[in-house]
Amino acid sequence: HEKRSVNNNLKDQCDNSSAPSIAPQVCLPSMCCVDPSCPNTSGSDWCCRLVFFCVFKAFTLFRTSPLFSCASLTSWASKDVVWSNMLEKDKAYTRDVHMMEKHPHLQPKMRAILLDWLMELSEVYKLHRETYHLAQDYFDRFMATQRNVFKSTLQLIGITCLFIAAKVEEMYPPKVHQFAYVTDEACTEDEILSMEIIIMMLKWSLSPQTPVSWLNVYMQVAYLKETDELLLPRYPQETFTQIAQLLDLCLLDVRCLEFSNGVLAASALFHFSSLELVEAVSGRNGNCVRWMVPFAMALREVSGASLKSFPGIPEDDVHNIQTHASYMAWLVSSVLQQNFMHRTTTATAAATTTATATAAPTTA
Repeated sequence: HEKRSVNNNLKDQCDNSSAPSIAPQVCLPSMCCVDPSCPNTSGSDWCCRLVFFCVFKAFTLFRTSPLFSCASLTSWASKDVVWSNMLEKDKAYTRDVHMMEKHPHLQPKMRAILLDWLMELSEVYKLHRETYHLAQDYFDRFMATQRNVFKSTLQLIGITCLFIAAKVEEMYPPKVHQFAYVTDEACTEDEILSMEIIIMMLKWSLSPQTPVSWLNVYMQVAYLKETDELLLPRYPQETFTQIAQLLDLCLLDVRCLEFSNGVLAASALFHFSSLELVEAVSGRNGNCVRWMVPFAMALREVSGASLKSFPGIPEDDVHNIQTHASYMAWLVSSVLQQNFMHRTTTATAAATTTATATAAPTTA
């Protein structure tokens, strides 16, 4: 695998002044349903009403457990206790959507480039999706505790977070010298080990309920039959991979930190299914769906994700391996979608206001 340094990419891409700006969120209909079991695959009018209902319905803070249908849970745990623990963990691991404001030398696009690079490394070393998502969580929470981090240190922090996550999640994690090698001598082994100690300022809070782990639970509950074992995957691998790809794209935008991991996973599932399914498996709804629409539209312009094969990885586990795609190009496309949707909404609102003002004297 060809070595590459992310520092040069950070400088070249982040200095590009022609990058489109982030526009305010607006609402458009969601992606078409790809769930073969969904009875609402067709019918655009119904889908439009569904999005409207999902966006404006109040978010339920206290939700009943969707694990009531999991009969296999009763043999080793209480359904309500398991669900309650997941919700508590989701609230305990808080993120700061304004963390980039603490680092005037950095730009949000630098974070996106770094995370995109970590996804590429994860595929090279055949790391699991959970490992990458843990690294992304460590990075965001660590950066929220710091101030005035320079661009030259960003790669060291990112590769160290992936190093820690691999030790937490992987059975056979890559060695520290392998992580140092892929930085093209930008980070040494000693620097990674020293940064590991600094990142432990997170007080060993290293096991969040990541978006992909939430998605795994939602998908399992959605496809689980009463006699099935909860811990064994029963959902289609390709469907899981497509939804995980939407999650990976959304997580490149720093505004994803505004939502909890469970909400992000439920919203991504919505764009591939229906409101009834999402509420049945998660009990969640809210305006994260609206924010995620441009990213879903960007993915619609490309072919769906296909399963990749990895030597030494069992077929029933390949969907859990983190893969890399043209995420940065898709991110730019989603930003353009946001700008277009914002202009359309603004023009419509202005036309409505003008028509109302013109008609007022006539009515009088």
